[in-house]
Amino acid sequence: MTARPFAPRSRRSLGAVALGAALTLALAACSSDDKEGAAKGDGRPELKVSGAYVPQPPTKEMAGGFLTVRNGGDQADKLTSVSSDVAGKVELHRTVKQQMQQVKSLTVPAHGTLRLERGGNHLMLMELERKPVKGQTVTFVLHFARSGSVTVKASVEATNYTPKK
Repeated sequence: MTARPFAPRSRRSLGAVALGAALTLALAACSSDDKEGAAKGDGRPELKVSGAYVPQPPTKEMAGGFLTVRNGGDQADKLTSVSSDVAGKVELHRTVKQQMQQVKSLTVPAHGTLRLERGGNHLMLMELERKPVKGQTVTFVLHFARSGSVTVKASVEATNYTPKK
């Protein structure tokens, strides 16, 4: 007796496997956890950081950090903390009636902008491990509630530097 390579039972098994694979692909395509949806604007924050700089501090104790975060997305996000390669601690500050106040987070509104600038919201680099000097670069890691971490390179500028608007 010779064995047949494609017995009816084998064909049914192959058909079941093919059907299962097709259903799996169809379900995956309909998934609400689709990563392409994020790129097409599914309502998430869409953050872009620009204009990052640190003025060369006059002393070696602390420095300020400034940048702009634009959110092109449909949901707000929050800057919850910042770390840096030159500071043991980075605080989030806002200025109210010419007085600095440390805050736990700063909001980046949907379709809006968070500006960290002189006289307003800003970063305070504390416990400096080295004094930033003009021409160097400082690395910030910005931690957002929804968007995760964003690494930014900030140029060190002259003490009296003011960016063009």
